[in-house]
Amino acid sequence: MKLTVLGCLGAYPYKQQGTTSYLLQSDDFNLLIDAGSATLVKLQEHLDPLALDAVILSHYHHDHIADLGVLQYYWQLHPEKDPEAVLPIYGHTRDEFHFSELTIPGVSEGHGYFEAEELKIGPFLITFMETIHPVVCYAMRIVEESTGKVLVFTGDSGYLESFASFAKEADLFLADTYLFEGNERHRAHFTSKESGELAKAANVKQLVLTHLPQFGDLEQLKEEAQRAAGADIQVALAAVDKVFEI
Repeated sequence: MKLTVLGCLGAYPYKQQGTTSYLLQSDDFNLLIDAGSATLVKLQEHLDPLALDAVILSHYHHDHIADLGVLQYYWQLHPEKDPEAVLPIYGHTRDEFHFSELTIPGVSEGHGYFEAEELKIGPFLITFMETIHPVVCYAMRIVEESTGKVLVFTGDSGYLESFASFAKEADLFLADTYLFEGNERHRAHFTSKESGELAKAANVKQLVLTHLPQFGDLEQLKEEAQRAAGADIQVALAAVDKVFEI
């Protein structure tokens, strides 16, 4: 699996960096995870958006779906788009209004996912866990069938002990880390310390901090997470255009 960061800030874009969006690729299959603000242009630098095979959304906050509508317009209006092609977009069904917007006839089709069911998308098997957040949000455990490699994406979440089992032995733990140490048990986001503690409890191979704050020393954020995770776990900061081989 190859994960390319298209946007990694929380809440709003800042200084030419967009919000949450990632391109996950395996066996020539292209899956877009979230579609944050200012990320469609960045996607075009790595892949023709018409080559996407599917999109999956953690939740419907604007910093995770702001560019979804313009991606749908791209598929609707681009002259080279196959008129028979329809883009599958996967999202939860507990927000009827936003889920209904995933479907534009002849352009995109919304597909519901459910916490209790495993979802197969191309070469990936995906399971879900509801997080702590002001709106319904789901973390994803994505397994590449051919290799057994595991990517866990937290979506947005406050601290949840259940991440220790949900992310168990993941090859890459992509963790919402919007807060510095000292703000623990926030209602919506991890702190650096919590990301490190959960990575350690889950015995993951690599922790990548994402959904990053616009202000403050990100090296400090990384150091706080590394201290909590311990020396055996590699900790990295997400950055636009950064590629992680899993």
